[in-house]
Amino acid sequence: MSKKTARRSSFRREKMTALDYILFVILLGIALLILIPFWNVIMISFSTPKEYADNPFMLFPKNPTLASYKALFMDGSILMGYWNTFKLLIVGLPLSLFLTSSMAYGLSRSKFPGKRTIFFLVLFTMIFNGGIVPLYLIMKSLHLTGTLWSVIFAGSFSAFNMILMMNYFYSLPESLMESARLDGAGEWRIMFSVVLPLAAPIMATITLFYGVAYWNSWYDAMIFLRKAEQLPLQNVLRTIIVESTTNASNASSVNAVGKQAFSTGMKMAAVFVTMVPIMCFFPLLQKHFAKGVLTGAIKT
Repeated sequence: MSKKTARRSSFRREKMTALDYILFVILLGIALLILIPFWNVIMISFSTPKEYADNPFMLFPKNPTLASYKALFMDGSILMGYWNTFKLLIVGLPLSLFLTSSMAYGLSRSKFPGKRTIFFLVLFTMIFNGGIVPLYLIMKSLHLTGTLWSVIFAGSFSAFNMILMMNYFYSLPESLMESARLDGAGEWRIMFSVVLPLAAPIMATITLFYGVAYWNSWYDAMIFLRKAEQLPLQNVLRTIIVESTTNASNASSVNAVGKQAFSTGMKMAAVFVTMVPIMCFFPLLQKHFAKGVLTGAIKT
């Protein structure tokens, strides 16, 4: 009997127990609780003002329209927000990966001088934080306020991500690094040519963490940036939501119902267009994500 046939026969012998069915129903219910509101957001963005006023909770609009998306993109601010967020990713993501991987590699080596002290200082920042005022004063003294560099540097390093990557580097055999040293390779060459090619799972995981953090970043931009044309996507989305909520609260006549519904449609359209890119980005790294987190979270 071949291995494939044996695997099939063993799969047939496994039967679903009552507990398996209960768990399946519970997980299905949780999945629906997550998916139905998300689907409702998408459908509202395609609905007309009258249809939304008649039925706020809808699974399929009877008369779908792209009016909310046209109004959203005609404004121009959402496209500017996309461009600013892409600039954050293009510059900030490689910088964050370089800073995190280089420090993680150094602290994962047993002969690194001052290793314990540096690791304690990094760990200390996870427990105690200086706050936004010292950070703002530092950015101001460096003349970075009002520029995207302040947002990039404020989120360029995460102690948690560094510890995950450091623990993953611990799991790599020391003999590989020793062999490279015997061949005359320096530490930078070892890190880029030996360690990082073997660390694809944790690199994919940390890339996803930093990518989501930059994509969802809004607080630092709210503190450091002043010009509307510099705001990243999430700040633009926040502005749209605040304006829509203000319009809805000021609606006091029957004619304002259509305006309120249209504002809600624009708000839902803005939520959808800001979610799509990061949702497309996640499946590309998903196969490495679980392995990277599991290995990086356990010190071997």
